[in-house]
Amino acid sequence: MAEEKKAAKLPHNLILENRKNLHLSGVEDVESFDEQTVIAYTGLGQLVIRGKELHISKLNLESGELRLEGEISALAYTDSHAGKGGFLAKMFR
Repeated sequence: MAEEKKAAKLPHNLILENRKNLHLSGVEDVESFDEQTVIAYTGLGQLVIRGKELHISKLNLESGELRLEGEISALAYTDSHAGKGGFLAKMFR
């Protein structure tokens, strides 16, 4: 339980380079992914990444690191983890 709280306190940073490479830190979980959408959970809420030909090049949940490659067209946050796995989240996958 102490490790879970420690992981939630990871700093969250987002670096987008030329809309082609995305580097994230503070990632707690990845709910789903395909070539058009990646849904990740951070300490600051759910992050939905949309684009074309998306590819996860690195995922390390212990360090909270996620790297994506592809044509990134949108990044959107929700406020919290409240909807994680809920009805609306499943409808909009």
